[in-house]
Amino acid sequence: MNDKKRLGIGFVGSGFVTGFHLQSLVAVRDADVTAITSPTRQHAEAAAAAAVDLGVGTPAVHSSVRTLVADPNVDAVWICSPNDTRIAVVEEIIAAITSGAELTGLACEKPLARNVAEAKRMVELVEQTPLLHGYLENQLFSPALMRGKEVVWRRAVPASGRPYLARAAEEHSGPHMPWFWSGVRQGGGVLNDMLCHSYEAGRFLLTAPDEDRDALTVVDVSAQIASLKWSRKEYAERLREETGGAVDYARAPSEDFARSSVNLRAPGGERLIVEATTSWAFVGPGLRLRMELLGPEYSMQVDTLTSELQVFLSRRVTGTEGEDLVEKQNAEQGLMPIVADEAASYGYVGENRHMVRAFLEGRQPDETWHDGLAVTTVLMASYLSAEQGRVVQLPEPALDTFIPAVAREAWQP
Repeated sequence: MNDKKRLGIGFVGSGFVTGFHLQSLVAVRDADVTAITSPTRQHAEAAAAAAVDLGVGTPAVHSSVRTLVADPNVDAVWICSPNDTRIAVVEEIIAAITSGAELTGLACEKPLARNVAEAKRMVELVEQTPLLHGYLENQLFSPALMRGKEVVWRRAVPASGRPYLARAAEEHSGPHMPWFWSGVRQGGGVLNDMLCHSYEAGRFLLTAPDEDRDALTVVDVSAQIASLKWSRKEYAERLREETGGAVDYARAPSEDFARSSVNLRAPGGERLIVEATTSWAFVGPGLRLRMELLGPEYSMQVDTLTSELQVFLSRRVTGTEGEDLVEKQNAEQGLMPIVADEAASYGYVGENRHMVRAFLEGRQPDETWHDGLAVTTVLMASYLSAEQGRVVQLPEPALDTFIPAVAREAWQP
């Protein structure tokens, strides 16, 4: 067990998701942000300044991953860099440890990797070390989801049996940064970016509180992908202009819609289904997360846009986009739902509180890189199903070397 009472966290990456982590750490009492590194020093310095403003630390800005890991004030590293950098980042971390640096754990943002081969390499690398490892899947820690699961499994399941169907959807109008739109860098489109959330939320809801995270066995996967909005000529041109030419969907589109139906078996043999849907083509009051759980005599649902707080702004009230109210808000006027504390509602507070406590106590978190590998396997099975128009049975040996056509810039909608 770590004898330290506070965990020093070093961040690799200083982008959008790092901002959410910094906000969430205000509510985590036993951690400090002690270091940040990013390829662009100006971005790292801005993130460090944000940490200071939030009162969550006075982080040093490092020029490399290796020097960050060697910083004696860093006990654990949160990997929040783009998907195509993950293996190189972990290799650099291990090189620093081999040279004498000391760490307790690594936490990696979703998805763990761009494909199964990379995910297996990530697990292989971390298991060469004594490091604890956590898979950062924030939606599992959202208060509404956790409370709903607790009530259903405590009150409803004993009376009528385990749930059999979980539905989860995440939808918004598109990513913030150009690299998310790149099939090569990101590993795909919206399926790889967000269906990882939806599938894992469904698996979590269907898994009993006293069962291991791998208690459910994936039987088969059926999926489809499409580019419904952003490959249209006018929107492809708009995307190219807004990203300064960094994204060209006329040449190399990624999917902006994906759905996957995953059949699973419970330890008792019961058939379970996760229905996951994701979209970058949703135009509404902002990011929408919807989860449902159905059982023999009960159901539960979560909808983040069914907010307890709303504000109405008339057409005479003008201003900039309303992302100060809810992530990826698409309007500045009208009836505006407000998520009062997004870092808490989306699960970042609960996630980071759990990871910090696990690392301080010297135990593996509930979500590890093995879960990240399991999720990546389902994502790749979904791409394979969509490409070949068939149900993919698992295990599927072809997934070990499979790279989606979207990730090879070989897909056309």
